[in-house]
Amino acid sequence: MKITILGSGTSQGIPVIGCSCPVCRSTDPRDQRLRVSVHLAHEEGYNVVIDAGPDFRQQMLRAQVIDLDAILLTHEHNDHIIGLDDVRPFNFKRGGAMPIFCSARVAGELQQRFPYAFAANPYPGAPSFDLQTVTPQTTFTCGPFTVQPVAYLHGDLPVLGYRIGGFAYLTDIKTIGAAEIEKVKGVDILVISALHHELHHSHANLAEALALIEIIQPTQAYLTHLSHRMGCHAAVEALLPVGVKVAYDGLVCRV
Repeated sequence: MKITILGSGTSQGIPVIGCSCPVCRSTDPRDQRLRVSVHLAHEEGYNVVIDAGPDFRQQMLRAQVIDLDAILLTHEHNDHIIGLDDVRPFNFKRGGAMPIFCSARVAGELQQRFPYAFAANPYPGAPSFDLQTVTPQTTFTCGPFTVQPVAYLHGDLPVLGYRIGGFAYLTDIKTIGAAEIEKVKGVDILVISALHHELHHSHANLAEALALIEIIQPTQAYLTHLSHRMGCHAAVEALLPVGVKVAYDGLVCRV
């Protein structure tokens, strides 16, 4: 499985509009971060994206994703779903609705935010979604992938991460129970969010993310969903222990 980081920034992205901090002015391309998303490509030619935020169109073009078979959603915040209108070219290409896997709560939110996609007589050219609700208790198949949802909290909001084979993706995490940690222990590649250095009410900061990585013990961990307040890529990576790196847009790894 080929894993491509499509976006590694927090909800504002980096650079932040109107900000002149060193991170937002950095000339290191690794400091230019779109909103979080990841693309998974199976060797059989099956393509999945986790989350479709406001940069979805740009991410698909930049990564040259010409076929998309399904989308997994972690939760309903705009930086994770609001780009779903741009699945339309894939609808046209596949001649049908895009399978979207998410919790029942998120499915309800999609029906409210994209009502035109669920109309009895949709406007010609409207996006088309095939909602597939999932729960943390049950694995499911998505083409050739076997997917294990992982439940945790983003502040008080339940969120789903996903384990697919030796890969686990836990974005927008703050706290997670012991039973859910067991689902991802010892994975080959862990992508986990770390907002910045200070405490935050709904996101793990760097110290909290590193503590979770120490428990999970992946072969390699990557930090994502970074704020400009975290610091420049090179400076942050110099602080990290062996086996932990900062993700960046365009990073490719395999498992």
